[in-house]
Amino acid sequence: MTTRPPAAPDEPAGAAFERLAEVMRRLRDPNGGCPWDLEQDFATIAPYTIEEAYEVADAIARGDMGELREELGDLLLQVVYHAQMAAETGAFTLADVAAGIADKMVRRHPHVFGDVDVASAAAQTVAWETLKAAEKPRAGARDGVALGLPALMRAQKLQKRAARTGFDWPDADGPRAKLVEELQEVAEASDDERADEVGDLLFAVVNYARHLGVDAEEALRRANGKFERRFAAMEAAAGDRFAALDLDGKEALWDAAKAAERR
Repeated sequence: MTTRPPAAPDEPAGAAFERLAEVMRRLRDPNGGCPWDLEQDFATIAPYTIEEAYEVADAIARGDMGELREELGDLLLQVVYHAQMAAETGAFTLADVAAGIADKMVRRHPHVFGDVDVASAAAQTVAWETLKAAEKPRAGARDGVALGLPALMRAQKLQKRAARTGFDWPDADGPRAKLVEELQEVAEASDDERADEVGDLLFAVVNYARHLGVDAEEALRRANGKFERRFAAMEAAAGDRFAALDLDGKEALWDAAKAAERR
């Protein structure tokens, strides 16, 4: 009978990391491991990886450090899980993953680990993209932009990749004009065309946001949260009367909830 890896809350980070790796090795051990964990593969675990990343973002948005600590652990487990499955096939190991990202960070921060001078965070962003492009000189606009990303985030990344090739407006005026154009095309679209035109409109919104320095995915996430808070305040204020209120009544409640947030 085997014993579980002991808990050691004050152990060094390296030891804690190795204990986590050992926990996963045991879970995936054909002799006495967990039946559920043994049945999994990269494809079945990938949705959990995406979900955990969003739960990390949610904990950050709520400013809950206790929850963030736990969610980061869940996300770290996903990395260890994928690395363990890869090690079982001889593809790569957890050490390869850690060494690879450490090497990349050193390589892409020559101003920290070398003798290059970088004047600002904005200059570092440019330098990062230049180094990244040099590492993958044949990469096209869509290479490395995962299909599984949320659509707004993927649109922004595709646009950034295209911009690196020079296919971009010089300022926000071009994307703004394109946004107006796409809005008109939605209004004029037939039923069969409408979905495509709305897609073009959303892509144009992302492009305009990018030129304004706004992350479209984060902006929409914040807007969702704002809507949820205000709608909950509307329901709380009206109580059982809410469903029976006409649109003007609901609009008044919305305005009140909006004003309350600004006080």
